[in-house]
Amino acid sequence: MTLRNLTGEQRRQFIDTQQVYEAWLGAEDERQRRFVGSMRWVERNGADYLLRKIRQAETSLGPRSERTENAFAAFSEGRQRNKDLQAGLSDRLDSLAKVNVAMALGRVPTIAARILRRCAETNLLGRQLFVVGTNALFAYEALAGVQISSDLVATGDIDLLLDSRRRISFVTEEKITQSGLIGVLRKVDKSFKPLQPRAFRATNRDGYLVDLIRPQARNVLKDKAPTSITSIADDLEGAPMDGLQWLINAPKTDATAIDERGYPVKIPTIDPRIFALHKAWLAQRPDRSAVKATRDREQSIAAALIAKQYLNLPLDSEYLGGFPAPLREAAVSTLPLDNPPGPSEDSPTEPNW
Repeated sequence: MTLRNLTGEQRRQFIDTQQVYEAWLGAEDERQRRFVGSMRWVERNGADYLLRKIRQAETSLGPRSERTENAFAAFSEGRQRNKDLQAGLSDRLDSLAKVNVAMALGRVPTIAARILRRCAETNLLGRQLFVVGTNALFAYEALAGVQISSDLVATGDIDLLLDSRRRISFVTEEKITQSGLIGVLRKVDKSFKPLQPRAFRATNRDGYLVDLIRPQARNVLKDKAPTSITSIADDLEGAPMDGLQWLINAPKTDATAIDERGYPVKIPTIDPRIFALHKAWLAQRPDRSAVKATRDREQSIAAALIAKQYLNLPLDSEYLGGFPAPLREAAVSTLPLDNPPGPSEDSPTEPNW
Protein backbone atom coordinates (compact mmCIF):
# COMPACT_ATOMS: atom_id res chain seq x y z
CA MET A 1 0.00 0.00 0.00
CA THR A 2 1.57 3.27 -1.13
CA LEU A 3 0.92 6.32 1.05
CA ARG A 4 3.25 9.16 0.17
CA ASN A 5 3.72 11.92 2.74
CA LEU A 6 3.49 15.49 1.49
CA THR A 7 6.76 17.39 1.69
CA GLY A 8 7.12 20.33 4.06
CA GLU A 9 6.76 22.76 1.17
CA GLN A 10 3.63 20.98 -0.08
CA ARG A 11 2.11 21.07 3.41
CA ARG A 12 2.77 24.79 3.73
CA GLN A 13 1.17 25.44 0.34
CA PHE A 14 -1.79 23.19 1.18
CA ILE A 15 -2.40 25.00 4.48
CA ASP A 16 -2.17 28.41 2.82
CA THR A 17 -4.75 27.35 0.25
CA GLN A 18 -7.11 25.97 2.89
CA GLN A 19 -6.86 29.15 4.98
CA VAL A 20 -7.56 31.47 2.05
CA TYR A 21 -10.47 29.28 1.00
CA GLU A 22 -11.96 29.37 4.51
CA ALA A 23 -11.72 33.17 4.42
CA TRP A 24 -13.43 33.23 1.00
CA LEU A 25 -16.20 30.92 2.27
CA GLY A 26 -16.71 33.21 5.26
CA ALA A 27 -17.03 36.24 2.98
CA GLU A 28 -19.44 34.34 0.72
CA ASP A 29 -21.55 33.33 3.72
CA GLU A 30 -21.73 36.97 4.82
CA ARG A 31 -22.75 38.03 1.31
CA GLN A 32 -25.53 35.46 1.26
CA ARG A 33 -26.82 36.42 4.71
CA ARG A 34 -26.48 40.21 4.58
CA PHE A 35 -25.95 41.52 1.08
CA VAL A 36 -28.09 39.49 -1.31
CA GLY A 37 -30.42 41.66 -3.35
CA SER A 38 -30.48 45.45 -3.36
CA MET A 39 -31.78 48.57 -1.66
CA ARG A 40 -33.22 51.67 -3.34
CA TRP A 41 -35.16 54.82 -2.62
CA VAL A 42 -38.53 55.40 -4.30
CA GLU A 43 -40.92 58.33 -4.04
CA ARG A 44 -44.46 57.57 -2.95
CA ASN A 45 -47.10 60.17 -2.10
CA GLY A 46 -44.48 62.89 -1.86
CA ALA A 47 -42.18 60.97 0.50
CA ASP A 48 -39.09 58.81 -0.06
CA TYR A 49 -39.24 55.18 1.05
CA LEU A 50 -36.42 52.67 1.35
CA LEU A 51 -37.12 49.39 -0.43
CA ARG A 52 -35.19 46.13 0.00
CA LYS A 53 -35.37 43.60 -2.82
CA ILE A 54 -34.37 39.96 -2.36
CA ARG A 55 -34.89 37.80 -5.44
CA GLN A 56 -38.42 38.62 -6.64
CA ALA A 57 -39.74 40.03 -3.36
CA GLU A 58 -39.45 43.74 -2.57
CA THR A 59 -40.43 45.12 0.83
CA SER A 60 -40.53 48.62 2.31
CA LEU A 61 -38.24 49.40 5.23
CA GLY A 62 -40.01 52.67 5.97
CA PRO A 63 -39.91 56.35 5.01
CA ARG A 64 -36.68 58.32 4.84
CA SER A 65 -35.37 58.94 8.31
CA GLU A 66 -32.10 58.79 10.21
CA ARG A 67 -32.74 55.10 10.81
CA THR A 68 -33.40 54.19 7.16
CA GLU A 69 -30.56 56.39 5.89
CA ASN A 70 -28.17 54.63 8.28
CA ALA A 71 -29.53 51.26 7.12
CA PHE A 72 -29.00 52.21 3.48
CA ALA A 73 -25.44 53.46 4.16
CA ALA A 74 -24.54 50.37 6.20
CA PHE A 75 -25.85 48.07 3.46
CA SER A 76 -24.11 49.90 0.61
CA GLU A 77 -20.77 50.27 2.39
CA GLY A 78 -20.84 46.76 3.83
CA ARG A 79 -21.66 45.21 0.47
CA GLN A 80 -18.78 47.07 -1.17
CA ARG A 81 -16.33 45.98 1.54
CA ASN A 82 -17.54 42.40 1.16
CA LYS A 83 -17.17 42.61 -2.63
CA ASP A 84 -13.63 43.96 -2.33
CA LEU A 85 -12.70 41.24 0.15
CA GLN A 86 -14.05 38.46 -2.05
CA ALA A 87 -12.32 39.89 -5.11
CA GLY A 88 -8.98 39.97 -3.30
CA LEU A 89 -9.40 36.44 -1.95
CA SER A 90 -10.46 35.18 -5.39
CA ASP A 91 -7.29 36.63 -6.95
CA ARG A 92 -5.27 34.94 -4.22
CA LEU A 93 -6.94 31.57 -4.91
CA ASP A 94 -6.21 31.97 -8.63
CA SER A 95 -2.54 32.54 -7.84
CA LEU A 96 -2.40 29.64 -5.39
CA ALA A 97 -4.08 27.32 -7.92
CA LYS A 98 -1.22 27.65 -10.38
CA VAL A 99 1.32 26.79 -7.71
CA ASN A 100 -0.83 23.90 -6.45
CA VAL A 101 -0.78 22.32 -9.90
CA ALA A 102 2.97 22.84 -10.25
CA MET A 103 3.51 21.21 -6.84
CA ALA A 104 1.30 18.19 -7.78
CA LEU A 105 -1.28 18.94 -5.08
CA GLY A 106 -4.30 18.74 -7.40
CA ARG A 107 -6.11 15.45 -6.81
CA VAL A 108 -9.90 15.71 -7.10
CA PRO A 109 -11.25 15.39 -10.66
CA THR A 110 -12.26 18.85 -11.87
CA ILE A 111 -15.83 17.87 -12.71
CA ALA A 112 -16.33 16.22 -9.31
CA ALA A 113 -15.09 19.39 -7.59
CA ARG A 114 -17.43 21.57 -9.63
CA ILE A 115 -20.38 19.33 -8.80
CA LEU A 116 -19.58 19.51 -5.09
CA ARG A 117 -19.27 23.29 -5.14
CA ARG A 118 -22.65 23.60 -6.87
CA CYS A 119 -24.24 21.24 -4.36
CA ALA A 120 -22.74 23.33 -1.56
CA GLU A 121 -24.38 26.45 -3.00
CA THR A 122 -27.80 24.87 -2.43
CA ASN A 123 -26.94 23.86 1.17
CA LEU A 124 -27.43 20.20 0.25
CA LEU A 125 -23.82 19.15 0.75
CA GLY A 126 -23.06 17.96 4.25
CA ARG A 127 -26.77 18.02 5.14
CA GLN A 128 -28.70 15.81 2.74
CA LEU A 129 -25.78 14.68 0.56
CA PHE A 130 -22.46 13.09 1.54
CA VAL A 131 -19.61 11.88 -0.62
CA VAL A 132 -18.94 8.14 -0.43
CA GLY A 133 -17.03 5.75 -2.66
CA THR A 134 -13.62 6.49 -4.16
CA ASN A 135 -13.91 10.28 -3.96
CA ALA A 136 -14.06 10.08 -0.15
CA LEU A 137 -10.40 9.04 -0.23
CA PHE A 138 -9.45 12.56 -1.34
CA ALA A 139 -10.87 13.88 1.94
CA TYR A 140 -8.86 11.34 3.94
CA GLU A 141 -5.72 12.30 2.03
CA ALA A 142 -6.29 15.95 2.88
CA LEU A 143 -6.89 15.21 6.57
CA ALA A 144 -3.68 13.18 6.82
CA GLY A 145 -1.40 15.16 4.52
CA VAL A 146 -0.66 12.16 2.31
CA GLN A 147 -1.34 10.97 -1.21
CA ILE A 148 -2.63 7.50 -2.02
CA SER A 149 -1.26 5.69 -5.06
CA SER A 150 -3.02 7.04 -8.15
CA ASP A 151 -4.50 3.74 -9.32
CA LEU A 152 -6.62 3.49 -6.16
CA VAL A 153 -8.19 6.94 -6.53
CA ALA A 154 -8.71 6.95 -10.29
CA THR A 155 -12.45 7.21 -10.93
CA GLY A 156 -14.94 8.29 -13.58
CA ASP A 157 -17.91 8.76 -11.28
CA ILE A 158 -19.04 10.19 -7.96
CA ASP A 159 -21.38 8.56 -5.43
CA LEU A 160 -23.65 10.87 -3.42
CA LEU A 161 -25.30 9.34 -0.37
CA LEU A 162 -28.80 10.70 0.30
CA ASP A 163 -29.71 11.13 3.95
CA SER A 164 -33.47 11.54 3.72
CA ARG A 165 -33.87 11.66 7.52
CA ARG A 166 -32.79 15.29 7.54
CA ARG A 167 -35.48 17.75 6.58
CA ILE A 168 -34.53 20.16 3.84
CA SER A 169 -34.20 23.70 5.18
CA PHE A 170 -36.30 26.55 3.80
CA VAL A 171 -33.24 28.11 2.16
CA THR A 172 -32.30 24.82 0.51
CA GLU A 173 -35.86 24.25 -0.66
CA GLU A 174 -35.94 27.68 -2.29
CA LYS A 175 -32.75 26.94 -4.20
CA ILE A 176 -33.49 23.37 -5.28
CA THR A 177 -37.23 22.91 -5.86
CA GLN A 178 -37.31 24.55 -9.29
CA SER A 179 -34.55 22.48 -10.87
CA GLY A 180 -33.78 19.55 -8.59
CA LEU A 181 -30.45 17.78 -8.27
CA ILE A 182 -30.35 17.27 -12.03
CA GLY A 183 -30.59 21.05 -12.40
CA VAL A 184 -27.57 21.44 -10.12
CA LEU A 185 -25.62 19.04 -12.33
CA ARG A 186 -26.66 20.93 -15.48
CA LYS A 187 -25.20 24.12 -14.02
CA VAL A 188 -21.88 22.27 -14.15
CA ASP A 189 -22.43 20.67 -17.56
CA LYS A 190 -25.57 21.16 -19.64
CA SER A 191 -25.19 17.69 -21.14
CA PHE A 192 -26.00 15.88 -17.87
CA LYS A 193 -29.16 13.81 -18.09
CA PRO A 194 -30.65 10.82 -16.25
CA LEU A 195 -30.21 7.48 -17.98
CA GLN A 196 -34.00 7.13 -17.76
CA PRO A 197 -36.88 8.91 -16.00
CA ARG A 198 -36.42 8.94 -12.21
CA ALA A 199 -33.12 7.08 -12.54
CA PHE A 200 -30.48 7.03 -9.80
CA ARG A 201 -27.71 7.76 -12.30
CA ALA A 202 -26.97 10.72 -14.55
CA THR A 203 -24.27 10.97 -17.18
CA ASN A 204 -22.81 13.70 -19.35
CA ARG A 205 -21.53 13.52 -22.92
CA ASP A 206 -18.07 12.54 -21.66
CA GLY A 207 -19.44 9.54 -19.80
CA TYR A 208 -18.90 10.92 -16.30
CA LEU A 209 -21.43 9.34 -13.93
CA VAL A 210 -23.20 10.75 -10.90
CA ASP A 211 -24.97 8.18 -8.71
CA LEU A 212 -27.52 9.04 -6.03
CA ILE A 213 -27.74 6.18 -3.52
CA ARG A 214 -29.59 5.55 -0.28
CA PRO A 215 -29.89 2.76 2.31
CA GLN A 216 -31.98 -0.31 1.57
CA ALA A 217 -34.92 -0.44 3.99
CA ARG A 218 -35.26 -3.59 6.08
CA ASN A 219 -38.90 -3.88 5.05
CA VAL A 220 -39.24 -2.68 1.46
CA LEU A 221 -43.04 -2.69 1.64
CA LYS A 222 -43.00 -0.30 4.60
CA ASP A 223 -40.32 1.97 3.19
CA LYS A 224 -41.82 5.48 3.27
CA ALA A 225 -38.56 7.45 3.31
CA PRO A 226 -38.15 10.05 0.56
CA THR A 227 -36.27 8.60 -2.40
CA SER A 228 -35.28 11.88 -4.01
CA ILE A 229 -34.71 15.52 -3.15
CA THR A 230 -37.59 16.84 -5.28
CA SER A 231 -40.61 15.48 -7.14
CA ILE A 232 -39.46 16.91 -10.49
CA ALA A 233 -40.13 14.41 -13.27
CA ASP A 234 -36.55 14.00 -14.49
CA ASP A 235 -34.79 14.45 -11.15
CA LEU A 236 -32.57 11.70 -9.77
CA GLU A 237 -34.08 9.10 -7.45
CA GLY A 238 -31.84 7.40 -4.90
CA ALA A 239 -31.12 3.72 -5.53
CA PRO A 240 -31.59 1.58 -2.41
CA MET A 241 -28.46 -0.43 -1.61
CA ASP A 242 -27.66 -2.95 1.08
CA GLY A 243 -25.10 -1.88 3.67
CA LEU A 244 -25.55 1.86 3.31
CA GLN A 245 -27.39 2.13 6.63
CA TRP A 246 -23.99 1.81 8.30
CA LEU A 247 -22.77 4.82 6.34
CA ILE A 248 -25.87 6.92 7.08
CA ASN A 249 -25.45 6.33 10.82
CA ALA A 250 -21.67 6.80 10.77
CA PRO A 251 -19.95 9.84 12.30
CA LYS A 252 -19.28 12.41 9.60
CA THR A 253 -16.17 14.37 8.78
CA ASP A 254 -15.09 16.79 6.08
CA ALA A 255 -11.89 18.13 4.59
CA THR A 256 -10.77 20.68 2.06
CA ALA A 257 -9.01 18.93 -0.82
CA ILE A 258 -7.58 20.40 -4.02
CA ASP A 259 -8.87 19.66 -7.51
CA GLU A 260 -6.86 18.97 -10.66
CA ARG A 261 -6.85 22.68 -11.60
CA GLY A 262 -5.47 23.64 -8.19
CA TYR A 263 -8.65 24.99 -6.60
CA PRO A 264 -9.92 23.94 -3.14
CA VAL A 265 -13.14 22.04 -2.58
CA LYS A 266 -14.86 20.81 0.59
CA ILE A 267 -15.69 17.11 0.76
CA PRO A 268 -18.16 16.05 3.49
CA THR A 269 -17.98 12.32 4.01
CA ILE A 270 -17.97 9.55 6.62
CA ASP A 271 -15.43 8.54 9.25
CA PRO A 272 -12.52 6.80 7.45
CA ARG A 273 -12.83 3.76 9.72
CA ILE A 274 -16.44 3.21 8.63
CA PHE A 275 -15.31 3.61 5.03
CA ALA A 276 -12.65 0.94 5.65
CA LEU A 277 -15.11 -1.45 7.29
CA HIS A 278 -17.70 -1.01 4.55
CA LYS A 279 -15.17 -1.53 1.76
CA ALA A 280 -13.82 -4.65 3.51
CA TRP A 281 -17.38 -5.98 3.75
CA LEU A 282 -18.04 -5.21 0.07
CA ALA A 283 -14.86 -7.06 -0.93
CA GLN A 284 -16.19 -10.25 0.66
CA ARG A 285 -19.61 -10.22 -0.92
CA PRO A 286 -20.09 -13.23 -3.20
CA ASP A 287 -21.81 -11.08 -5.85
CA ARG A 288 -18.86 -8.68 -6.08
CA SER A 289 -16.68 -9.06 -9.17
CA ALA A 290 -13.05 -10.03 -8.58
CA VAL A 291 -11.78 -6.77 -10.04
CA LYS A 292 -14.01 -4.61 -7.83
CA ALA A 293 -13.34 -6.77 -4.77
CA THR A 294 -9.59 -6.33 -5.12
CA ARG A 295 -9.95 -2.57 -5.44
CA ASP A 296 -12.38 -2.47 -2.49
CA ARG A 297 -9.89 -4.36 -0.34
CA GLU A 298 -7.00 -2.07 -1.23
CA GLN A 299 -9.06 1.09 -0.66
CA SER A 300 -10.20 -0.36 2.66
CA ILE A 301 -6.61 -0.87 3.80
CA ALA A 302 -5.61 2.63 2.65
CA ALA A 303 -8.40 4.26 4.69
CA ALA A 304 -7.59 2.11 7.72
CA LEU A 305 -3.90 3.03 7.61
CA ILE A 306 -4.73 6.73 7.35
CA ALA A 307 -7.14 6.47 10.28
CA LYS A 308 -4.64 4.62 12.50
CA GLN A 309 -1.25 6.03 11.58
CA TYR A 310 -2.08 9.63 10.72
CA LEU A 311 -5.35 10.53 12.42
CA ASN A 312 -4.80 8.47 15.60
CA LEU A 313 -8.26 6.95 15.40
CA PRO A 314 -8.59 3.61 17.23
CA LEU A 315 -9.29 0.55 15.16
CA ASP A 316 -9.26 -2.30 17.64
CA SER A 317 -11.52 -4.81 19.33
CA GLU A 318 -13.07 -2.18 21.61
CA TYR A 319 -13.99 0.04 18.66
CA LEU A 320 -15.32 -2.87 16.60
CA GLY A 321 -17.37 -4.26 19.46
CA GLY A 322 -20.45 -2.22 18.63
CA PHE A 323 -20.61 -3.20 14.97
CA PRO A 324 -22.62 -6.04 13.39
CA ALA A 325 -20.87 -9.38 12.98
CA PRO A 326 -20.49 -9.08 9.16
CA LEU A 327 -18.45 -5.89 9.55
CA ARG A 328 -16.34 -7.28 12.38
CA GLU A 329 -15.57 -10.43 10.43
CA ALA A 330 -14.63 -8.45 7.33
CA ALA A 331 -12.36 -6.25 9.43
CA VAL A 332 -10.53 -9.20 10.98
CA SER A 333 -9.82 -10.80 7.60
CA THR A 334 -8.89 -7.60 5.74
CA LEU A 335 -7.72 -4.71 7.91
CA PRO A 336 -4.51 -4.12 9.88
CA LEU A 337 -6.08 -4.05 13.34
CA ASP A 338 -4.31 -2.99 16.54
CA ASN A 339 -6.02 -5.65 18.63
CA PRO A 340 -8.18 -8.07 16.63
CA PRO A 341 -11.36 -9.10 18.44
CA GLY A 342 -11.85 -12.69 19.53
CA PRO A 343 -14.76 -14.82 18.37
CA SER A 344 -18.17 -13.32 19.11
CA GLU A 345 -21.22 -15.24 20.26
CA ASP A 346 -22.53 -15.40 16.72
CA SER A 347 -19.22 -16.49 15.18
CA PRO A 348 -18.94 -20.12 14.01
CA THR A 349 -16.92 -22.41 16.29
CA GLU A 350 -16.28 -25.08 13.65
CA PRO A 351 -14.43 -24.88 10.34
CA ASN A 352 -16.51 -24.50 7.20
CA TRP A 353 -15.89 -28.18 6.29
